[in-house]
Amino acid sequence: MFDIVGITAVFVVMIILLRLKWHVGYVLITASAMLFAIYWMRPAAIAATVHSAIVSQATLELTIALTFIRMLEMVLREKNILNLMTDAVKGVLRNKKFVLVSMPLLIGMLPSIGGAYFSCPMVDSSAKGLNLTQEDKAFTNYWYRHPWEAVLPLYPGLILATLITRIGMREMVLLNLSYALAMMAIGLLFCMKGVRGTFPRVENRSYRAFFSFMPFVILLVLVIVFGIKLHYALVVMVFLLMIYFRYSVKEMLRVLRYGFNREVVLLILGVMMFKATLDSSGAVANISNYFIARHIPLLPILFLLPFVTGLLTGFTLAFVGSAFPLFMSLPGLDAHSFSFAFGAGYAGVLLSPVHVCLILTRDYFKADVWGLYKKIIPAVMLYFIAPALEYVIFRHFHP
Repeated sequence: MFDIVGITAVFVVMIILLRLKWHVGYVLITASAMLFAIYWMRPAAIAATVHSAIVSQATLELTIALTFIRMLEMVLREKNILNLMTDAVKGVLRNKKFVLVSMPLLIGMLPSIGGAYFSCPMVDSSAKGLNLTQEDKAFTNYWYRHPWEAVLPLYPGLILATLITRIGMREMVLLNLSYALAMMAIGLLFCMKGVRGTFPRVENRSYRAFFSFMPFVILLVLVIVFGIKLHYALVVMVFLLMIYFRYSVKEMLRVLRYGFNREVVLLILGVMMFKATLDSSGAVANISNYFIARHIPLLPILFLLPFVTGLLTGFTLAFVGSAFPLFMSLPGLDAHSFSFAFGAGYAGVLLSPVHVCLILTRDYFKADVWGLYKKIIPAVMLYFIAPALEYVIFRHFHP
């Protein structure tokens, strides 16, 4: 109970500070300091936690990825590539709703930390003239990046779930498919208010407009086909583009300076510090053990453990890695149970205020936190009907 009260207090303070428009990095560092105090962590433990957050592989990869995403965005914007891509999509899909969601869906196929930042400028460009609020655009970018994580075998959370449970990938994907489809349908209710009609037909489609997609095609090939990590692929792509467009040394340095942004670094440090503190304090593990020790019935455990962990960490790997091994010792579980637990954990991830994609998207569009959550909360509630309904049908009515 102590852990639940302490974590709740931390989240209340975080929400207040975000409403006061503190920078997210400072909010997360403050939340980490609160956890240090609540759990009476020794100076040596605090130093070790801070050190691990700063020098971790995830911190390095995230810093490189976000830095070079900013550089790539700058090059594509300066060379009018983003507008050409938007025009090409408008000419092919034409339906305004489909055009708006196509970019985050495409980039969402890349299983990368912070990849949502990649599609932000594309959504912004596609939304020109559609009279959408910053919260509408932020929700569109955030929501439509995430249907893939439940079904795309490239995502590490899904891979880990199948390894722990020994459920075949094909079976897990089929069980989770309704979640992804539900998300795609539900998003239209919350981000497309007033968006109707089609863009004009493009009679003479420019070859150059379709060629503008090549940077993303190459990125997808490097990451998906050749298995290269996204941050390495981004470095290669940025320098290839600067060579292709014949950037001078002075122009290259200007792009590099733009990429290395102090606020981005602060944001990354805050996120990684908070996650490391949650881990070293034992908060997540203690809450999980509390539910099990109290002999709470099976269904609430299947929901609460992954949901709370997902909410606290904002990472699919975190709820799969911490909750699923605990479930393996519980009797009476089948593939549908684990699929339901995955759906519950993912609901927590989508709602998490420390979800990197949410933080980056909100920051790019300068969206109001509460205005964004007024869309996310009901959307997640509707989404969760899919795993709940599927669990009830297959566990209780399937022969």
